[in-house]
Amino acid sequence: MTETLAGSRWLVLAILSSALLLITVDVTVLYAALPRLTADLSASATEKLWIVNAYPLVMAGLLPGLGTLGDRHGHKRLFLSGLAVFGLASLLAAFAPTPVVLIGARALLAIGAAAMMPATLSIIRLTFEDERERSFAIGVWAAVASGGAALGPVVGGLLLERFWWGSVFLINVPVAVLAFAFGAWLMPARPGKSTRPWDLLGSVQILVGLVAIAYAVKEAARRDASLVHALVAVVVGVAAFLLFKRRQDRAQHKLIDFSLFWDRNFAAGVATALVATFALIGFMLVLSQRLQLVLGLSPLDAGLFTLPIPLAAFVTGPIAGAAVPRLGATNILWGGLLLAGFGLALSGLTYDAPLAWQVPGFVLAGAGLGATMTAASGVIMSSAPIDRAGMAASIEELSFELGGAIGIAILGSILTAVYGGSLTVPAGLAVAPSAFDSLDEALVAAAALPDGLSDGLREAAFAAFDRAVMAVIVVASVATFAAGMGVGWMTRTPVPGARR
Repeated sequence: MTETLAGSRWLVLAILSSALLLITVDVTVLYAALPRLTADLSASATEKLWIVNAYPLVMAGLLPGLGTLGDRHGHKRLFLSGLAVFGLASLLAAFAPTPVVLIGARALLAIGAAAMMPATLSIIRLTFEDERERSFAIGVWAAVASGGAALGPVVGGLLLERFWWGSVFLINVPVAVLAFAFGAWLMPARPGKSTRPWDLLGSVQILVGLVAIAYAVKEAARRDASLVHALVAVVVGVAAFLLFKRRQDRAQHKLIDFSLFWDRNFAAGVATALVATFALIGFMLVLSQRLQLVLGLSPLDAGLFTLPIPLAAFVTGPIAGAAVPRLGATNILWGGLLLAGFGLALSGLTYDAPLAWQVPGFVLAGAGLGATMTAASGVIMSSAPIDRAGMAASIEELSFELGGAIGIAILGSILTAVYGGSLTVPAGLAVAPSAFDSLDEALVAAAALPDGLSDGLREAAFAAFDRAVMAVIVVASVATFAAGMGVGWMTRTPVPGARR
């Protein structure tokens, strides 16, 4: 390591963390703006889910390809290119006039984020040569990743107190400009391997598979679902994944080397990352909507209500990173999942209690998820050879983003299905069928009714939505508990270089 690099490595970490914060906050920042955005753009329930889910889905699809592209052209170049795309896409999203344009802008944001994400972790791996410093740096990285996603609603709420919904995207621009300037100046430029080919077709196959499966899940949850459309989407998605697997098995230079998953600890790290973000993103999505639509909180108050989650994750992430050499990464993996599952269960038990009674559940969930994500990142990166740092980072990021996308698709669809199935309209009251699609539509329908009738529809819609939110919390909690026990069983052999 050169003296220049040694003296600036912590500044490099700060630059990477600021960019990572933009990426992760953007996953959930729309949760605070969603009710207002839905009204301003007249977005349907399906468009609303795609506005939220286009970002993590496209990012997950592109991460493997762009991670190996960093190995080919250099991680600094890929990071700065992604940062430029992210800043431009933020401008487009901020001033999007229609839901379709906003969905497209979110997809473009995902392209920039997919270029940056694996580069951040790869640069950390290459910058910090000391194992203890690297563990701490990865802990900071994981704290920003987990805490940033949970902090999104708070950031969105603060901006929406004074500005329009587009401000949640516009805030990205000055941060991107500063990170680009300092990154170009301070980051070490390490040449990539120009002989390594880039598999564009493989990236497209992953993206098609993810989008098709997500479409099938959302279609199946709709009130007027077409089972034929859902089945066709499943077939397309499964076929795309099988073709990708077949292509990778035959390729000399792979986007994803599936032999890495024969390492039990590597596989456990990936599974942990998937489940942790599945629970976190899905829980934050439904909770933020309930706080605003049912309890009538402002976007800022709703964000502050959930602030214990990101605060706990920010605290436990670096602590877990520093504790890995002593406690063992595997113990933190399954222990953090069990702690998060207990916190989610406690949140369900204190669902209607005052905030003071709900804080312990939020803290435990955030603490468990923050520690778990740190351990998962460390296990995945330490299990891969140094010449596959980009591939390992892309798989790690794919796990996090895919978990979030699955959480939005499955838990969001459970929310829609349970709400529509349990909504009981007062006898003799005729309402538009769209009232069964989402709480937003039911509130619009209620506003068009006389006062005496509108109250009955609102109360019925609120009760149905509460039942749907509780169903989501139960699924998230059970999934996290089950994953914790499964990971504990998978990691019976110790992670190399760490005590159990």
